[in-house]
Amino acid sequence: MLEESYTLTNGVKIPKIGYGTWMIDNDQATEKVLEAIKLGYRHIDTAQAYGNEEGVGAAIQAAELKREELFVTTKLAAEIKDYAGAVKAIEGSLEKLGLDYIDLMIIHSPKPWADFQGDDHYFEGNVAAWRALEEAYQAGKLRAIGVSNFEVADLENLLKHATIKPMVNQVLAHIGQTPFEVIDYSQNHQLLVEAYSPIAHGAMLRSETITSLAKKYEVTIPQLAIRYCLQLDLLPLPKTENPEHMQNNADVDFQISDEDMEKLKALNSDFDYGKSNDTPVFRKIMDKRK
Repeated sequence: MLEESYTLTNGVKIPKIGYGTWMIDNDQATEKVLEAIKLGYRHIDTAQAYGNEEGVGAAIQAAELKREELFVTTKLAAEIKDYAGAVKAIEGSLEKLGLDYIDLMIIHSPKPWADFQGDDHYFEGNVAAWRALEEAYQAGKLRAIGVSNFEVADLENLLKHATIKPMVNQVLAHIGQTPFEVIDYSQNHQLLVEAYSPIAHGAMLRSETITSLAKKYEVTIPQLAIRYCLQLDLLPLPKTENPEHMQNNADVDFQISDEDMEKLKALNSDFDYGKSNDTPVFRKIMDKRK
């Protein structure tokens, strides 16, 4: 599965499963990314906000692979909503990663994290930041550009004003919390949807329905969760620092039946995300349940 890929609208191929590096400290990132690469991962996902671009970049440099064999994603900090700031930040990521080009760069959020639950969509700021990404793309510094956490209104705004359409929308998506409206809208406009936190930080381990289906297919719950995303044509980005789990997450060459997919799609979770509950994206979900 790690050798399979999707094709973006500009013809760039992107591996179907990525290795997420959220919450991996910079001083640990090099070791963990190299372990993932050794196991066959070729798609590495980081972000300015993660604070580990240097560690990830060091792994890319140390890997005994040609640069074109690896697909590297980073994200423009959510707080940057102006053209000049975005230009500077793009150059900063290239420098920290130590790369001549980045395979995919995306706007991390349509809103600054401190205002993630606010009513302001920052439409003008996102268009300004997007213009910087477009220019870096046209200059060959970025092979593809996209967004993250964008809802339908945010996508409509960008599609209306963009010269180059976004190629990716990275969203929180997993069994029990699948944002079908934004997924359908994105896919109908030819955006590849990436799914971060596809295993829900282990919260789904307590679901009887998910547990029983995993037993039926003789797979682990993370494997079922990742396969679910793939069968929705999503690109899962599982994160783990355990090499055994890295291997397990990639061993998903099985098929969930249509009937069981419908069961999983119908699940509405009340998952507790543990220590992630207070991060903006998860807090928004928790608040909607109240």
